[in-house]
Amino acid sequence: MIPIIVTISGRVGSETPINCRHSGLRGVIVEGTAEQHFLKHNDAGSWIQDSALMLSMCKEVPWYLDDETGRVYVVGARGAVGFALTVGSEVFEESGRSIMLGVKRIEQVLPTGSSLTVVGEAVKDDIGTIRIQKPQKGPFYVSPKSIDQLVSNLGKWARWYKYASFGLTIFGVFLITKHAIHYYLERRRRWELRRRVLAAAAKRTGSDNEDSTLKAENGTGTNQDCVMPDLCVICLEQEYNAVFIQCRVKLEA
Repeated sequence: MIPIIVTISGRVGSETPINCRHSGLRGVIVEGTAEQHFLKHNDAGSWIQDSALMLSMCKEVPWYLDDETGRVYVVGARGAVGFALTVGSEVFEESGRSIMLGVKRIEQVLPTGSSLTVVGEAVKDDIGTIRIQKPQKGPFYVSPKSIDQLVSNLGKWARWYKYASFGLTIFGVFLITKHAIHYYLERRRRWELRRRVLAAAAKRTGSDNEDSTLKAENGTGTNQDCVMPDLCVICLEQEYNAVFIQCRVKLEA
């Protein structure tokens, strides 16, 4: 079955809201953290301030969006794109000790009455209650922005991806062209080297043939003299007399 993707905007509500302890707000999702701040020695022996997480908790109750025509429950909003909580309170409780500075408590909440826009899959349970949840494949947004703002932001991202893909295409063409030019120059260099080797070999063969002819006329030539010797890879004219040469250079001031 193809999922039904819908968009709804309304105000957050719940039949059993949570009363926040520190901020006094009423919300449907409440996250609280407590960080302990203290002093410690670093590697240099100096005192520095550091912190460690002591407590992290999250509470959530069933909640819905009300657009004055009906209610639609929202499930799994914390995993949606664009979802963010409001900082309800941020309190630092001093400990009065020299090393232990105190505890910082942060309370984040999704307050009742706040406006949200939800884009997701609409489903209906056995008793007829409609809810919006994350589809297996498709968008899932929970954001305080309106649907027009979401579409505008998606259009900006689409244009950015278009420009990025165009730039990557140009870069790929550059790499392919660079590789092709390098391959052509390498083939040309090898062809030129081969041409020089053949020319030097032909020159050396002609010289050896003349020497062999003179030796044959004098009766001192052998069949081995007619064999073309291996050439040096540096000068391409003389025979090589070594297979490996190691050079060391010593610089003195």
